[in-house]
Amino acid sequence: MAAATQSHDIKDDLFARLEDRYDEVAELTASLIRLPTVNPPGDAYEPCARLLGDRLAARGFTVEYLRAEGAVGDSDRYPRLNVVARIDGSGPGPCVHFNSHIDVVAPGEGWTVDPFAGEIRDGRVYGRGACDMKGGLAASIIAVESILDHGIDFPGAIEISGTVDEETGGYAGVAWLAERGHFSPPRVDHVIIPEPLYKDAVCLGHRGVWWSEVEVRGRIAHGSMPFLGVSAIRGMGALLAKIEDELYPRLAQRRTRMPVIPDPARQSTLNFNSLHGGLPEQNDVDGFPSALVADRCRLVLDRRYLLEEAEDDVKQEVVDLLEALKAERPDFDYQLRDLWSVPPTMTEPDAPVVRALDRAIEAVLGAPARHVASPGTYDQKHVARIGHLKDCVAYGPGILELAHQPDEYIEIDDMVASAKIMAAAALDLLNEVSP
Repeated sequence: MAAATQSHDIKDDLFARLEDRYDEVAELTASLIRLPTVNPPGDAYEPCARLLGDRLAARGFTVEYLRAEGAVGDSDRYPRLNVVARIDGSGPGPCVHFNSHIDVVAPGEGWTVDPFAGEIRDGRVYGRGACDMKGGLAASIIAVESILDHGIDFPGAIEISGTVDEETGGYAGVAWLAERGHFSPPRVDHVIIPEPLYKDAVCLGHRGVWWSEVEVRGRIAHGSMPFLGVSAIRGMGALLAKIEDELYPRLAQRRTRMPVIPDPARQSTLNFNSLHGGLPEQNDVDGFPSALVADRCRLVLDRRYLLEEAEDDVKQEVVDLLEALKAERPDFDYQLRDLWSVPPTMTEPDAPVVRALDRAIEAVLGAPARHVASPGTYDQKHVARIGHLKDCVAYGPGILELAHQPDEYIEIDDMVASAKIMAAAALDLLNEVSP
């Protein structure tokens, strides 16, 4: 009982100290936003990694800068530079790792503030990456620094990483590091990824994804005599109709046990990412296109599938539709090409990292934690698949719907609350506190 009371008192004092760092977490977030780490192409990765590394080195961390040479996207102009910092505790024990990506998507149109000014006002920090996920990165750093400042003794080690290219798949970031053992036991035992999935929710994982390209092939002819050719666009139209009439209704009936948000994403989904057939479109300067029957039409499919589905079955459903069209339409011909795939992943609700975050959320927010799963993928896929580390979840401040939007922002109060939760969960994991 005395030990439990002492632990409770330490966390209360730690929470009070984190309240005092309200301005600091906002300023750190703003500083990160002011480095426009836009991907593609991969701008400002090195200065952002150095900002993080210099700060953590000054706090006693051992810092490594790890360039993913040879990875997709890496070049001397746009080096894929990751930063990994580690600080050891007082003795042997587990390692808790906080991983955040430093890249952001392009700002796009529609902003009413400068997307890279890091403006702080009305209790918010505005800018591209504020929510996704430089606010979460800042909160994790402030959480760990507060543990160190408070002089709390802990066994094991704490790691903080800033990694690249998550927005384009993470292959020069977490995947590259995982291939080199940076996300595997015994080096690391627990991973928390501060993605913006609400301060009261633990994200257990994500749905699977299969991207593919269907090319329907026709036969070229003069546009005034289409009966002499075979229109690939008409063939693609038949495929679209078959998907609408047969596949979409089947997908709508499938539901997963994964707590995917928003609720419509708990079913299987299929999106048409792009569609193009025939000659390139012309403008007024170039004049009219030639009169031709389209002999090629391409469709990119984005299929999101469930833990209960097998990827081979997901692919076969599309093949079956294409083969049925081949039987129905004598001139129908196609090629199906895989572009990218990642299986679904989900950490079980009773995993140590989930239980630790659940306890911390209830202690800080006064209400039970929610368990959610993401409709799209993030870097947990690489930790689970390559690192073979199952005790990994996403938890961080921010509102998911604000990610990639104009006037993106993060609430400073949410960052402070999440920093408390991350600090408390880390201490429980390091000390192997059981429920």
